[in-house]
Amino acid sequence: MIEIALTLEELVQKTKKKFEEHYGRPARWIVVAPGRVNIIGEHTDYNGGFVFPMGIERYTVLAADLPRKPVHDTVVVKCLRFNETAHIKLSQITRAEPRWSNYIRGVIRGFQEKNIQTPALDVVMDSTVPLGGGLSSSAALEIATGTLIEAVTGKKVTQEEKALIGQKAEHEFAGVPCGIMDQFISVMARKNHIMLLDCSNHETRWTEIKNPDISFLIINSNVKHQLASGEYGKRRSECETASRVMGVKWLRDADMELLESFEDEMPEIPYRRAKHVITENIRTSKAASALSNSLLEETGALMYESHQSLMSDFEVSCAELDYIVEISKKIGLSGGVYGCRMTGGGFGGCAISLVETKMIPQISETIEREYKEKTGLKCSIFASRPADGARVIEQ
Repeated sequence: MIEIALTLEELVQKTKKKFEEHYGRPARWIVVAPGRVNIIGEHTDYNGGFVFPMGIERYTVLAADLPRKPVHDTVVVKCLRFNETAHIKLSQITRAEPRWSNYIRGVIRGFQEKNIQTPALDVVMDSTVPLGGGLSSSAALEIATGTLIEAVTGKKVTQEEKALIGQKAEHEFAGVPCGIMDQFISVMARKNHIMLLDCSNHETRWTEIKNPDISFLIINSNVKHQLASGEYGKRRSECETASRVMGVKWLRDADMELLESFEDEMPEIPYRRAKHVITENIRTSKAASALSNSLLEETGALMYESHQSLMSDFEVSCAELDYIVEISKKIGLSGGVYGCRMTGGGFGGCAISLVETKMIPQISETIEREYKEKTGLKCSIFASRPADGARVIEQ
């Protein structure tokens, strides 16, 4: 079964209503930022490579107003998803509980460092971005927070600066050494477009998806293996080792010819990690070009190749994700699936399929049934077209 979330309009109305119930007056500002999914280009961003993400039709919404009696220097955030409230003291921004509030704290601090002071605020937050599935619920919250600060203060930073503030918040306040992709696409996403982002210089190129007959199916395995947390840092370190051996700044600057010339000098694991990144960069550029020319079978084949590389050379897949890809491949072109791969950091989380829109009910039913038969688990599935990025809805 396809999961149906609240539409953006419904989510906005719900958040406004809850704000009024909680604080006893209407919200003055409403902002939104989307989650994201990466079509192809995995573990390339922190290696200076290419990624190919889009905004998804799942959002984080913040409703806010100045307090009635602004006698304190506190941002009060009521989170509907967890039914928790955070009190963020503006004169002393530090990591604190609840954990989700650290993304907000980090962004407030980032704006303070640019001499943009967030005033005391009353806020209600809600979201339809799935948690823990690698769809950037954290980046959506960071970018929604930055967009709210801009709306409230009337002071704007550039889109790139806002993304970098979000990334820094994630590094310093959540302790996650993420690349720049998640925040960039949440800020800049465009409806019916996918962004090819060059992570070495932040240049972007857009691929328009004009064809309404194709969609992206996001399949959450609903597993998250415990080794995930330490393995991300380990993979980064292995990539850095490979770069160091080859004498390049990062793996973006290497090609297969250079890598092969160092095969005898490089330990096997960094070699395989580098092989994935180098070939994934090539696949990502090719996929952007193929999709812009509506070469759907070619795009799908590149997605399958990407998954194989992530499974064998980068070793970040897991049995559950591999099985989702296997089912998708079995459904095949005749059943409306062009391609499928794991997406996100790995060790669980989501897979993404490029599919025929009209075949979504049948594809979803088959994946859900066969996945449950094999694993005993229920996967969550939803479809999305590329969505718009962060913006102010009301002010």
